[in-house]
Amino acid sequence: MRFEVIAKCHTTKARVARMTLAHGVTMLPTFMPVATQAAIKGLTSNQMEALGVTLILNNTYHLNLRPGLEVLSKAGGAHKFQGWDRNLLTDSGGFQLVSLSKFTVITEEGALFASPFTGEPTMLTPEESISIQHIIGADIIMQLDDVVSSLTTGSRVEEAMERSVRWLDRCIVQHESSGKKDNQNLFAIVQGGLDPSLRDRCLDAMIARRDGVAGYAIGGLSGGEEKDVFWRVIKQCADKLPEDRPRYSMGIGFAEDLLVCVALGVDMADCVFPTRTARFGVALTNDGPLNLKLSKHAKEFKPIDESCPCPTCSDMTSRAILHHLVTHETAGAHALTLHNVVFQAQVMGRAREAIIAGTFPDYLLSFFARYYGDAGYPEWCVNALRSVGVDLLEGSPNAKIVAGSGTKWEYASANP
Repeated sequence: MRFEVIAKCHTTKARVARMTLAHGVTMLPTFMPVATQAAIKGLTSNQMEALGVTLILNNTYHLNLRPGLEVLSKAGGAHKFQGWDRNLLTDSGGFQLVSLSKFTVITEEGALFASPFTGEPTMLTPEESISIQHIIGADIIMQLDDVVSSLTTGSRVEEAMERSVRWLDRCIVQHESSGKKDNQNLFAIVQGGLDPSLRDRCLDAMIARRDGVAGYAIGGLSGGEEKDVFWRVIKQCADKLPEDRPRYSMGIGFAEDLLVCVALGVDMADCVFPTRTARFGVALTNDGPLNLKLSKHAKEFKPIDESCPCPTCSDMTSRAILHHLVTHETAGAHALTLHNVVFQAQVMGRAREAIIAGTFPDYLLSFFARYYGDAGYPEWCVNALRSVGVDLLEGSPNAKIVAGSGTKWEYASANP
């Protein structure tokens, strides 16, 4: 990996960097669409490349189960298997410790899974996780970490944090002995729950191991914790992580979350949100999520966004036909997935342009003003951006703050 910071915001902690990996250049900050089982649901690899996406995420746990390592080895790795010639990141399987916890027993050796398909027990150790990712062939591979829900409290959080550090040591040894270090780059994952002291201890331990890792991820968030706590953990970690390594916030997908994280110094993020929400009939826009299942769109013959360059909007696909198709025909989910992937890419691409131009604070002000309109700014967004010198209320006499999570995802409760 070659990582070069090429611009910094004069006010916030945001930055633009060029990350060069074995399969090309990815400009940061960026959002990574999630191709869990070697495919973005509804899109081909050629379509993703045509949209300008340069980095996607595959799931180690699922690829190990299906199609399995024998098939991936014969294919020459996941890039060739899925026809993807750009950069690829694999998670370690650690997240499944939470999402499939009823199938999992954690020991110091590793995670003992029962396959959700066959019930067959499988032990995933740090060494095995790295070996699987070596066969997959991803450009960025993640350490196996001991993940607990962000709502977990008590001694289990400290136990998981300390085990994650010990497992990182085992991952580093396995990776360095493999001969794969030149083409595959290991990232550490900072744990510690919502406890600042545990996060600090984990940060110190993992930064001390910087010679063995190419970058750092912030894990253990986006699990239902309060947003005003979420951003403080992100800021604590981003402030302390090395300047010369990429910083990756795991599981972040809402547009407001992405821009707050960028302002706090995060370079990379991933989430299933934009593709999953497309399958629920929702388009992401600069005015907030657009629920095309609502009957008010049945006679709207304009595109989702007339200024959007995605194939769906460029072809003048109307809201009316999308309303007719969504949740009933796969063509509807396909069209919205194209749009949502491009929307996420534009949010981050415009952030990069603004950082380089020295106008990132202005971009934040204009984006949030349009995105939230008269609904009021979420208090956590105001607090987070104020911490890096941007006041959403400044110069807006009619602006107001609303309590709560403030996510625009709340459209889901709207009535047709």
